[in-house]
Amino acid sequence: MLKKIGLIGGGYIGGVLAHEIAERRLAREIGLTDPAPFVNPDDPPERQEVAKKQSVAKGKCLDISEGLPTIRSDVRCVGSKDYSALAGADLVINTAGVPRKARPDGSFPTREELLTINLKVTKEVAKGIKEQCPNAIVISVANPLDAIVYTLDKALAPPKNKLVGMAGQLDSGRYCYFVAEAANVSVESVSAIVLGGHGDTMVPVRSSCLIGGVPVTKFLDEETLSAIEARTRKAGGEVVGLLGFGSAFVSPAWAALEMAEAIIFDKRKIIPVCAKLEGEYGVDGLFVGVPAILGANGVEGVIEIDLTDVEKEAFANSIKAVSKTCGEVDDMLGNL
Repeated sequence: MLKKIGLIGGGYIGGVLAHEIAERRLAREIGLTDPAPFVNPDDPPERQEVAKKQSVAKGKCLDISEGLPTIRSDVRCVGSKDYSALAGADLVINTAGVPRKARPDGSFPTREELLTINLKVTKEVAKGIKEQCPNAIVISVANPLDAIVYTLDKALAPPKNKLVGMAGQLDSGRYCYFVAEAANVSVESVSAIVLGGHGDTMVPVRSSCLIGGVPVTKFLDEETLSAIEARTRKAGGEVVGLLGFGSAFVSPAWAALEMAEAIIFDKRKIIPVCAKLEGEYGVDGLFVGVPAILGANGVEGVIEIDLTDVEKEAFANSIKAVSKTCGEVDDMLGNL
């Protein structure tokens, strides 16, 4: 159990995280920060006064706190509209960002518009972390994942073991589920890894996918596996399309908690994460999805796995995409 875990963003993912941390008793205190609801200067003065008193973070923390006696959990849950709730946190999980949703006219923000907005948000997030808990280990969940982690690294300049992105565990979990479903076996029997960027170029590693320790190719044919791998790359969008609002929130929260528990309990567990590479896989200075050892010090080592020629080519393509995104980030940050 840690003294304190800080959560940035009180939306769907942040809410699941706060609830699960309290129920699992992972910290003595949870600090949840979210600026919502925002005050609209065009609203009547009385409505503005109401909005000033409202707080998503405080409301969710009060709701959880009132349930703690029922589940017999002595965890303190505090919320704030500013970053003060993060003060002294040992571990921070960042979920802050604006989702890609339709405007009133039905159009969507461009990728560049969305990235610009979320980079501005991330700069404020970094400032809050630096002021309130500069020594915390940071797990970032916010999208676009590769760009946000890269931005946090530039703003915070932390030791590379103390900043990590959550993507690989989520993507690998999706891959495992689709394989288990197709093979009609328990999800507990499937192990799989997804490498690379968190997007359309991610690489489900078929050569490392096992069912009960046996290669997946003994259970599923080429056509089925290709379809599963394509579905894995588009899995997030599939959830968005079905929900009709927002995006996946339970599976990302559980994936982040898998990482958090490995750190909190010093498990030295090997988990696919977005880690900073310094020569591993021939990559230097980029945050990329790879299997890594997570323990009390954060990222304690990167595991380099053998890939087939096809997988190597796909991974190289994913690295190019991540590098391109980071170049765009550098250009945008220079103008913010």
